[in-house]
Amino acid sequence: MATFLYKLGRLAFRRRHFVALIWVALLTLAGVGAASAPAPGTTSFSIPGTEAQKAFDLLEQRFPGMSADGATARVVFKAPSGEKMTDAGNKAAVEKTVKELGGGPEVASVADPYTGHAVSKNGTVAYASVKYKVSGMELEDSTRDDLKEAAQHARDAGLTVEIGGDALNATPETGSSEIIGIAIAAVVLVITFGSLLAAGLPLLTAIIGVGIGVASITALASALDLGSTTSTLATMIGLAVGIDYALFIVSRYRAELAEGREREEAAGRAVGTAGSAVVFAGLTVVIALVGLSVVNIPMLTKMGIAAAGTVAIAVLIALTMIPALLGYAGRKIKPAGEKSRLLGGGRTPKRPGRPNMGTRWARFVVRRPVAVLLLGVLGLGAAALPAASLELGLPDDGSQPVSTTQRRAYDLLSEGFGPGFNGPLMVVVDAKDSAKPKDAFAEVGAEIKGLKDVVTVTPAAPNKAGDTATITVVPNSKPSSVTTEDLVHAIRDKGAEITRDTGATVLVTGSTAMNIDVSQKLNDALLPYLALVVGLAFLLLIVVFRSVLVPLKAALGFLLSVLAALGAVVAVFQWGWLSGLMGVEQTGPVMSMMPIFMVGVVFGLAMDYEVFLVTRMREAYVHGETPGQAVVTGFKYGARVVTAAAVIMIAVFSGFIGSSESMVKMIGFGLAIAVFFDAFVVRMAIVPAVLALLGKRAWWLPKWLDRALPNVDVEGEGLRAQADPEEEKELVRA
Repeated sequence: MATFLYKLGRLAFRRRHFVALIWVALLTLAGVGAASAPAPGTTSFSIPGTEAQKAFDLLEQRFPGMSADGATARVVFKAPSGEKMTDAGNKAAVEKTVKELGGGPEVASVADPYTGHAVSKNGTVAYASVKYKVSGMELEDSTRDDLKEAAQHARDAGLTVEIGGDALNATPETGSSEIIGIAIAAVVLVITFGSLLAAGLPLLTAIIGVGIGVASITALASALDLGSTTSTLATMIGLAVGIDYALFIVSRYRAELAEGREREEAAGRAVGTAGSAVVFAGLTVVIALVGLSVVNIPMLTKMGIAAAGTVAIAVLIALTMIPALLGYAGRKIKPAGEKSRLLGGGRTPKRPGRPNMGTRWARFVVRRPVAVLLLGVLGLGAAALPAASLELGLPDDGSQPVSTTQRRAYDLLSEGFGPGFNGPLMVVVDAKDSAKPKDAFAEVGAEIKGLKDVVTVTPAAPNKAGDTATITVVPNSKPSSVTTEDLVHAIRDKGAEITRDTGATVLVTGSTAMNIDVSQKLNDALLPYLALVVGLAFLLLIVVFRSVLVPLKAALGFLLSVLAALGAVVAVFQWGWLSGLMGVEQTGPVMSMMPIFMVGVVFGLAMDYEVFLVTRMREAYVHGETPGQAVVTGFKYGARVVTAAAVIMIAVFSGFIGSSESMVKMIGFGLAIAVFFDAFVVRMAIVPAVLALLGKRAWWLPKWLDRALPNVDVEGEGLRAQADPEEEKELVRA
């Protein structure tokens, strides 16, 4: 591995014009594809195999033309103070708006509030339901414009009008905080390298990599049915790992220059050693992201594969474009320890010969490993305590910012009709195998009326064949509440009894039931997914470190990081701690995909630091240092770079906390706090403490396994063997 990458690095350094041309051509090609492609839609939550999805499929068969999965909109009207929606002027304005709403080619039906009993008891709120022939992702922009224009006409008449439903989903906005995150990354790189040019290389290559990845996603969005959140995730992860991977290679290049090597040789060795770590770190991230496909949720699979593709691009750019750009930079990139004149280069250091902070910290940990280990574990354990109160759910309009029309429509409906009105349940009764379908429909309705938390049960609406009917159930509690989830399970339990009595099948669907099924599917898949991802990465790390205990320690440390990060997410987004600082306007259940998503992404990112830091220790140990000395050496050369990489990643992820989309905000915060815990508590404190306690046992590997494993040579031992012995002696003496 190291020898191949060494040759690749030297080739890219020499043929830099050709390498740069290839990447510019790829960026141009992806950009042209993105510019000519339609905008991505909103990710769908439909999931094969769930009861809610089976009901949707049944409705498509038994109610042709119903468009069960078509987009919906609720145009909510509120009368001015002191007036009612039944007043003549207000009624005329609503009826005119309803007529306008029904004129579009994609509109399937519009329900008039006055004929459909959609006026609140106090007469102040009414709503018109609009059903579309296509899903929210397929709606034309002109249809959305017509919806907004009709609402505006009603506002002009003096009514308060808001629009809810999935027909008018807003594109997430990350705001200026994302730019601030990149700016912080730039400052950290300048401080780390002491050079504006050296700091600019990782930023440039990361932006090019993300540009290619996101442009490719945008170009394929229509064909592959990718949602807008997919490109946001790819940007988030692509920027973070792209900067980190380039940072490690540039740092190693400067270290090789400091040892007196020629620039082409230094580039080759940097790619051969640090590049090997980049490859394996990237593989762990890709495994974790692609592994999301085992959950069998199309949305999550697409997000994971798209982000994994962006990570793969980041790895390839780090291995090829970085050495090419180093060739262009020439002598402007200084050896490690030297700064550019602009940043104070040439000055005499205040305390020459003093060990750097990484060395001093490692020596402290090696002297007091038990105290550091206990403090780190107890601290993460305390942070993880809120995770015991974790409640899962999926975001709805109630979790939107109050500045959005969807959220205001949600609040108006809750005010006029009760909180459960925002999440009605659709019960589908399949009586095809029943001897008396009408009796079965009536029995289902009667049984549901007797359940707790039920406000309204509409009469059964059968299809033309009379073998299938739909019943709408309005709960008393809001869609994301545990009470509503209990009601869904209670209806399904009653349905099992009805099936035994009448032969009719009862299915519960609708957006609320679908969200509940998604959450359940994610919960069921978490342990198998964790076993698959951690198992594959564990095997990969055994190959990299040629040790059993080091990968085991890495996996256990990761679990501590994830649990602590989930505890922080619960404290902020569910309990409301620091919610004002984070811009959380509405607390509630944690997004149901958050645990499994954090397991996937954080594991991959955590292994980055493990690979980069511990490979330096492994390299020192292989070359004859004692275990304790190897820990100190690893921190001497790796702590500064890993710290910079972690700060950069935290800054990039934190930038997405400013998003208007609650899911993106939660993901940004969760990943940022997880990286903080993993980099600064686990990798910087717990890992060296454990390695100091284990001593030589940390690098133990059974002889039979040692013979069976391939030698990937991450430490670059093969490069040392190729080097001229006299040159190596001179470098060691220097």
